[in-house]
Amino acid sequence: MTGSEHSLANIPFLAPLDEPARKSLEQRARWLRHKPSETIIDRESDSRDVYFVVKGRVRVVNFSLSGREVTFDEMDEGGVFGELAALDGQPRSAGVVSLTDTLLAAVSPDTFLNMLRDHPDMAISLMQELAKIVRASTGRIMDLSTLGAHNRVHSEILREARLCAEDDANEARISPIPVHADIAARVSTTRETVARVLSDLAKQNLVKREKDALVVVDLERLEDLVDDVRDF
Repeated sequence: MTGSEHSLANIPFLAPLDEPARKSLEQRARWLRHKPSETIIDRESDSRDVYFVVKGRVRVVNFSLSGREVTFDEMDEGGVFGELAALDGQPRSAGVVSLTDTLLAAVSPDTFLNMLRDHPDMAISLMQELAKIVRASTGRIMDLSTLGAHNRVHSEILREARLCAEDDANEARISPIPVHADIAARVSTTRETVARVLSDLAKQNLVKREKDALVVVDLERLEDLVDDVRDF
């Protein structure tokens, strides 16, 4: 592995560090490579390290007693995970698996906590990120408690479309095309249900498939579809 790969310069969370401090952190970090579909963290494990995604993509997951995968989040280059166990000393609350060839930098909980003490702006950034997680989890709980499976798929497609849409645009291209199993894992349903819902949306001219993207043709109509059920 070359020295240039041992860089944390592209991790937004670490932006408050000056170059000497960042270089020191790079030297103390453990550098780990994972191939696709490898387990990085097991749920309930006692490890406490915090991980920075230098290259690649990872997924935060849990599994039900029946073996169904439930997806909580996915992270690309620049992401940070493992901070909850470092903060409270409790076992891991979820597992993490690699989706692509992935390069990670892992730091000890003591190193991570000392950074937060030395850089209050980093601590505030972490609190803001945790607040986002709480808000997203609240929305997810509401959807799972109040929406049927078809409506949850609508909501997930809308969520992904919003992330891809340009400002003020009423159309969005989700690329690459979402995998049915991934959508099913996020909204706690089956791949067959996802396939049926997408087929129905296509018949309503709300979505269309292109070679490398799922196009949401009318964001406003999809939003109305989701909001009408939530308001019911």
